[in-house]
Amino acid sequence: MNRKKKINQTLIAKDKKKKAKLHGSNKPKYVSKADRERLAQLAVADGPELGSSDAVVSEHQPAN
Repeated sequence: MNRKKKINQTLIAKDKKKKAKLHGSNKPKYVSKADRERLAQLAVADGPELGSSDAVVSEHQPAN
């Protein structure tokens, strides 16, 4: 491998790493099992209140 190609390859690799670090991740943040259970219980407790308001909103929408 000649010198120019090797230098160019290392510079491209460094640039690629910088861009990857700035971009961040598309993965969702980790939520522990205990927190997932707690959030599920809160959602079940709040479920009936939200369900009744959704029914009212759907009644007011025109039927096509």
